[in-house]
Amino acid sequence: MDFVRYAESSAALLNAGLTDRDSVVEHLATRAWLQPQVTDRDVVVLRRFQKELRKAFEASADDDAQGVVDALNGLLERHPITPRISDHNPAHLHIHVANKAASVADLLIGESLLGLANLVCDLGPTRLGVCAATPCTNVYVDTSPNQSRRYCSERCSSRANVAAYRARQKAAAG
Repeated sequence: MDFVRYAESSAALLNAGLTDRDSVVEHLATRAWLQPQVTDRDVVVLRRFQKELRKAFEASADDDAQGVVDALNGLLERHPITPRISDHNPAHLHIHVANKAASVADLLIGESLLGLANLVCDLGPTRLGVCAATPCTNVYVDTSPNQSRRYCSERCSSRANVAAYRARQKAAAG
């Protein structure tokens, strides 16, 4: 089980515009086997989860370690995880975070929470963030060695750097 990948997937889930069933199906583009199982209920559950999960990222961005732990523990209580050994490939046994009867929302939420919980325990509670580029509100998971990430993507980083350069040029000229 790749906990970092699950944690990064939780940021992608939070950044996704999940407005309807089709948008959830689109979010699952790399997991085609899940797409036919998506229901309208999954959309409602995932949208609520996005709002709840954002609190953990915002707490981390504010250096509120206890807020991160409290937010994740609260979500873990509301969304219990039922891990099981997956044997669909006997040569590659691995852990799934939900049983076979779980909904798509339950599976995605379980992966997100288990990934984030392990990341916070392994790397610390301040490894989650909210993009520093204005007006972006996307979140990210910082796995950099020196915990220096400030932007959700290279695009936002470049945009912010160009804006800062132009501001310096304008200030120097004025």
